[in-house]
Amino acid sequence: MAAFRTLDDLDAQGKRVLLRADLNVPVRDGAITDRTRIERLSPTIKELSDKGAKVVILSHFDRPKGKRVPEMSLRPLAEALSSVIGKPVAFADDCIGPEAEAAVAKLQDGDVLLLENTRYHAGEEKNDPELSAALAKLGDAYVNDAFSAAHRAHSSTEGVAKLLPAYAGRLMQAELEALQAALGSPSRPVVAIVGGAKVSTKLDLLGNLSKKVDVLVIGGAMANTFLAAQGYDMGKSLQEAEMHATALQILQEAKAGNCEILLPRDLVVAAEFKAHPATRTVAVDSVPSDMMALDVGPETVDAIEDRLRKASTLVWNGPLGAFETPPFDAATVAVAESVAGLTQSAGLKSIGGGGDTVAALRHAGVAERMTYVSTAGGAFLEWLEGKTLPGVAALQQN
Repeated sequence: MAAFRTLDDLDAQGKRVLLRADLNVPVRDGAITDRTRIERLSPTIKELSDKGAKVVILSHFDRPKGKRVPEMSLRPLAEALSSVIGKPVAFADDCIGPEAEAAVAKLQDGDVLLLENTRYHAGEEKNDPELSAALAKLGDAYVNDAFSAAHRAHSSTEGVAKLLPAYAGRLMQAELEALQAALGSPSRPVVAIVGGAKVSTKLDLLGNLSKKVDVLVIGGAMANTFLAAQGYDMGKSLQEAEMHATALQILQEAKAGNCEILLPRDLVVAAEFKAHPATRTVAVDSVPSDMMALDVGPETVDAIEDRLRKASTLVWNGPLGAFETPPFDAATVAVAESVAGLTQSAGLKSIGGGGDTVAALRHAGVAERMTYVSTAGGAFLEWLEGKTLPGVAALQQN
């Protein structure tokens, strides 16, 4: 990974610092239901403020599609930010133009200002040069702390980074260092766990990981597709018949690259998908025709834990079963607890990410005991797929 500048390289005193954040937080009935992104952003805001910067925060919120949608205003986030960082946060009713410029001009060293939703301007998602220039006019330096938006080439994530000295914020820095440790220059052996419903949505991921890791564990419903492709009768299990040839090709390429693919050896099956139905644990060659596989079984968990005990690095994306519906969370929870234990006791570098993965690790109660858990979703997945993230590349080029 190319070098990037961090806050250690920025003399922030007296400078107007444009800070790209991701404040696209979940809101229900006007109340923020999860402050994780705000809390993870606060160290960068506090550090810049303490160093005497005039902190000007940029963010998108939802998808207003270039129009002013009142319920997609960032105004309520100013109060939430203020409560988290422990100091006032001013708000401007636009992110460019006279109102934004006047609000920035009023700032004293150490002050914090939140600008209105960047996506109120159609040029944001088009990476419009005029919008990028109007944003750059408000700052002397640019800090990107929104890894979760780094896979988008937008004005506030890429365009403005090319017009000002650009730096990674502390959250962006932590993400990039964790990803570098995971796949860039990892300690080996490297194990990857990939779960989820469909092979078709994770083709690029499986292809890239099979070239970079030593053991690739495939779970979730996508494992059913791999088993069916090998001729196993999967009963009523969810699987993609049209992906059988692709699954076999992935297995062949992994073997050629000396990557072990670990598929389920036993499965937890039920006649219907609901909470707490009657279940059976069966070998993969014994799935009843009227039942469906909804989790991997204890023999598979043992095999995964055996590989983890020998591993130095783990990358995890996707649960092993239908974890939202008990008891089909059992394998995911068991493996998560093993990962957390090995991270704490044996120095395993454990990096997890992606929406379902974060939810599953929190459900297992281990998110805080892993080396790093990324909340970035799409950006995390695209990085694992080997794709260039425009927001990261802009920091490296500047």
